[in-house]
This record gives sequence, structure tokens and C-alpha cells, in this order.
Amino acid sequence: MPAKIGKYTIELQTNPAVVGYAAVVGKKEGEGPYGKYYDQCHNDTTLGESSWERAESRLQNEAVHLALHKAGLQNTDIDCIFAGDLLNQCISSTFGLRSLDIPFLGQYGACSTMAQTLGIASLFVESGAALRAAAVTSSHFCSAERQFRYPLEYGGQRTPTAQWTATAAGSVILGARSQYLSAKIGMQAVTFGRIADFGVKDVNNMGAAMAPAAAQTLIDFFNDTGTAPQDYDLILTGDLGLVGSELLDDLMKQEGKDISPVHNDCGLMIYDREKQDAHAGGSGCGCSAAILCSAILQQMDAGQLHKVLFIGTGALMSPTSSQQGESIPGVAHLVYLKA
Repeated sequence: MPAKIGKYTIELQTNPAVVGYAAVVGKKEGEGPYGKYYDQCHNDTTLGESSWERAESRLQNEAVHLALHKAGLQNTDIDCIFAGDLLNQCISSTFGLRSLDIPFLGQYGACSTMAQTLGIASLFVESGAALRAAAVTSSHFCSAERQFRYPLEYGGQRTPTAQWTATAAGSVILGARSQYLSAKIGMQAVTFGRIADFGVKDVNNMGAAMAPAAAQTLIDFFNDTGTAPQDYDLILTGDLGLVGSELLDDLMKQEGKDISPVHNDCGLMIYDREKQDAHAGGSGCGCSAAILCSAILQQMDAGQLHKVLFIGTGALMSPTSSQQGESIPGVAHLVYLKA
């Protein structure tokens, strides 16, 4: 059974096993630095569908099916699925996964959704509520732009601090350790973050809005576990981009914890910022999901990475709150994976 460490961290005693994972991306993402790691790269951002939203649903559906296939499982083998996305009422998840006939629990954590779904799925498997559980999330540049900013036809200019919403999806299948003793990667701990709001209102500078939440969750985890940044091979945030990553490093140094030697950010990894005109980097639920469910887990399976802290960061705003002049609250959830 899970046990609390300190005030905010939950230790997973049985270390639920990562038994399958997959990442599916669009054309721009496939052309980025990590293109070779993804399970599937689409050359058409519509994916042959009639709308951007249908295309995003298909991304998520394909990610789950590929993860199941790699795990040697069928949808009937999964006890529950945790999924979410950026769109109103999480329609990419509900419409994309409705055909699977798996008990569905929709999640919303903005861009922190991959860490949130993975953390909750871990707890379900750890507690025995599920023998196997799936975590999945997605985003699509065109569907997100239509909802949060301007339709593509508007042709609006992007500020230097703006990030490019990734067209991508990632999925992880978790199983009870008793059933998968040989699985190389296990879930060690989860720290669910508190909301942090430093008054940032610029929707084109999400990194600055989310960095304080990432710092707060990391500090909580280090204090609860008595560990330090140098105890880990990689501290992976997703997705702060250039501005937010630099701000996080500064905030952590102010707390006496220098993470810069082991810190990387999915928003900085997914695109070549110079060649692909991604401005401050990538964003969206699918950004961190695609990086985690491809290169990172592959490197852990290969023994190149052993201890990884994955911190999903989310900006908890909506078009309505922004139009009403509200600030952008941030949240960050942490999962500790060990090979």
C-alpha cells in the first residue's frame, strides 16, 4: 500500500511497473531532434480527419493502441484509463477513447496532465484497485490555437516568449509488480503539486506562469524525501520552454538547490528552436507526454538513465478567465521513475 513521506509525497511500496508506452506525433514534431524516438510520425496534421479535434482524438487513440500492442495486451486487459487534454470537457480524450470500452476517468491538469494521469494510475495499481491501468494525454496545435488564442486564418504574430503547442500524444501502461517482475522501470513516488499564482497574466508567456509551481513541487519533494538534485540522473520538466526553464533554475538556486546540471525541459527538447521557428519552445499536454513516452523511457529501458524525476507543469487558465483579466495559476505534479 502507498505510504506518505513527509507532507506532500506518496511512496509507492510495490513500485508499479511500466509495461508499455508509446508516442504519436505530427509532422513538425517528427522533424524535430527526437523524431527517431517516436512510435509514429504523421505527415499530415489533419491525420485524414475532418477537423483538428478529430485529429487530436485519433492521436490519443493510436498512442493507447500502440502502448497496448507493445505491452502484449488488449483493451480488455486494462481495468481503467486516466486521460485528459486541453479542450473543453476533454473531448479529445472522450471521443478518442470511447471505442475502447475501458472504465474512463477524465483528468484536467492542463500541460501537467501526463504527470497527473501517470501519478493517479500508479496509485490505483499500487493500492490494488487496478491490476493494470493506462495513462494518456494529447494536444494539437490547431485545436489549441482555435480555443485559446486565434484561429489559424487570423495569421496573428507570435511573441518571443510564446510556445508552440505540440501535436502529439503519449500513453503509458502500468501493471502490478507481482505480475511483471522483470519489468525494468518502476514508479517510486508521486508528489501532487499545490496551485501557485504569481500574478502572471500574459497568455503568451506560460513558462513564467508555471515555473513557480514547478519550483514549489520540487522543493516539497526534496524536503519530504531528504534528497537533493544530484541524487537523480535527470530532472525533466514539461513544459516550461526557454523562459520558464531559466526562471525555474533561478528559483531553485535561491532555495540553495541547483538543478541546472541535471535539468532539462520537454518544451526545449521537442523542437529545434532555431530551425523550426518554435520561439520559446514547445507546450501542450502532448509535448511532455511525447518526450517521456519515447526517448526518456527508451533510455531508461536501455540502462542509460536510472533515476528520473518527471514534473508535468500546467497553466490552469481558460479563455473565459483570460478574457476577464484573471491571472494564470500554475500547478506541477511530480512522478519519480526508477530503472
